Amino acid sequence: MSTTSTPATTGPAARTLPRLGGFTPAMIGLELRRMLRNRRTVVFTVVMPPVFFLIFGSGDDLRHQSAGGGNVAGYVLVSMAVYGAMLATTAGGAMVSIERAAGWSRQLRLTPLRPAAYIAIKIILAMIVGAVSVLATFAVGSVSGARLPTEAWIGCGLLAWLCALVFAAFGLFMGYLLPSENVMQILGPVLAVLSFAGGLFVPVDSLGHTFATIAQFTPVYGVGVIARYPLMHDGGLAVAVLNVLAWTALFAAGAVWRFRRDTARV
Repeated sequence: MSTTSTPATTGPAARTLPRLGGFTPAMIGLELRRMLRNRRTVVFTVVMPPVFFLIFGSGDDLRHQSAGGGNVAGYVLVSMAVYGAMLATTAGGAMVSIERAAGWSRQLRLTPLRPAAYIAIKIILAMIVGAVSVLATFAVGSVSGARLPTEAWIGCGLLAWLCALVFAAFGLFMGYLLPSENVMQILGPVLAVLSFAGGLFVPVDSLGHTFATIAQFTPVYGVGVIARYPLMHDGGLAVAVLNVLAWTALFAAGAVWRFRRDTARV
């Protein structure tokens, strides 16, 4: 008596999840190339801040007026570097709006890429572009009359870049909130108004006590004070740090909220 063995039925292979949820240098490189193809973004983030410094901060009178350990041109340079980092990190985060409109983010959600990895990639991308903006602005300032102590060149540049993380979160939040392919055309003027209100372009103390008090509650105020501290060594540093932490937490929470609502539709 012979027995016939039935071959075992094999199901589909288990899906292998990528390491770190799909967070890889290759993915960051791909996203960076996609962003740099947008000429409008490059102009906003890399070209505009140095040009603004040349217009508003390179005059002969500003080179000969002292400010902290440097000159007024150096003070303006740090402010323009902060502004450039704000634009760059906001644009990097707000790219999700363009991707949503084009259907790219929907395609990514069908891949093994984890949501946390996707958010991390966007934040790192925004910070990379922010670093390029700060370096470009400082490079132009260094040959155009801005004078800062050596430690201030390093400290102000690093702080302008690091504190711009709040606007990476802001860009992500707005990117999920605004269903627009021209999101930076909306956010550009918003950032300019916030910069005036937060004392980035005009010292708040020169506009009266009431305005200075209101400015402390804007998201730009803390970034500006912290970034200029290695040069000026004044300002309410504790208030500025609290300002940055509070706004970063608020914008990050808003981004997570909108991201969950967006992914719940798939």
